[in-house]
Amino acid sequence: MKKVEKESFIKSFLLFFFSQVLLVSALFFLSYQKEKQTLDEQIFSQMRICSFSLQCKEFDIDFVPKKYQELYKLYKDKTEVSSYFTIPNSQKNYLKIYLPYERYQEQLMQIKKQLILAFIIVLLMISILSVLFSLYALRPLRDALLLTEEFIKDILHDFNTPLSTLRLNIAMLSKECGESTKLQRSQNAVQNILNLQSNLRSYLHAHASQKEHFVLRELANERIDLLGVNYPDINFSSDISNNITLHTNKDAFVRILDNLLSNAAKYNKQNGYVKLSYKDKKLIIKDSGKGIVNPKRIFERFYKEQERGIGIGLHIVKKLCDELGIVIAVESEVTKGTKFTLDLSNIISH
Repeated sequence: MKKVEKESFIKSFLLFFFSQVLLVSALFFLSYQKEKQTLDEQIFSQMRICSFSLQCKEFDIDFVPKKYQELYKLYKDKTEVSSYFTIPNSQKNYLKIYLPYERYQEQLMQIKKQLILAFIIVLLMISILSVLFSLYALRPLRDALLLTEEFIKDILHDFNTPLSTLRLNIAMLSKECGESTKLQRSQNAVQNILNLQSNLRSYLHAHASQKEHFVLRELANERIDLLGVNYPDINFSSDISNNITLHTNKDAFVRILDNLLSNAAKYNKQNGYVKLSYKDKKLIIKDSGKGIVNPKRIFERFYKEQERGIGIGLHIVKKLCDELGIVIAVESEVTKGTKFTLDLSNIISH
């Protein structure tokens, strides 16, 4: 089950479960109040019968002076449950029949135990129903995701033939006509499509469970060397200690690094710089580029501030960071540059 499916399942489950629990809790509370009222009526009825025969082992009997007691009414306090009745031919006393409060509490506790047991059984049934409801509600989402993934996979597969043809023909033209600006632009355009293809593949696959050990400095230098060829006017540098080993999905981390480095170079100034550094378990990628007008929105899907690109690269970066447990942050100032910070605390090998 994918992350979005898990989130949808959990939210559906919690919504259905707690709404039903609240409803059932209210019903059980009303049921308890009704059972308590019924118990009081039964006790009073038994006391009234007892007032005629005076033969009732469950109650205690006493004679009390007449004051302001109300007859034929059930009184409850912290010591007893009692009721007062008239005594034939007596003008000074009332008959008091009472039940010690501890015994009254015992009867209430029996009612509570029965209701709690029934409530637990109902909760188990609600839990099962909530799971079934969530799975049923999740099915259209899973079908839609599967359809979308199959569609994207088909497109990615169909990309291969025309891209191979383009690259082959550009290479042949370069040999026949020599290097030119137009051919270089065509090569860059093909490379952009290849990068987009890699991003889409990364977007489709979950990477959290596929982990391996690798050295951060070696990987950073490798990616800088590869990207530096395409941006000869940008000064790439790395200041990372050699003893930092990461334990995570390497392919996903490469996609994150490549996206951030290529963006830093692509939207940089002429003869600008891209610098990698490491401090306090954080990888910092800083550039001297154009800066970002609205840094808070850059991880939104299809958001972009430049004409180039389609606005999905940084959204994929954020998705991959979330999967790998990397906290990503950005600081930027227009015309002065941008700094991305990757908190690697969760993936550093100890």
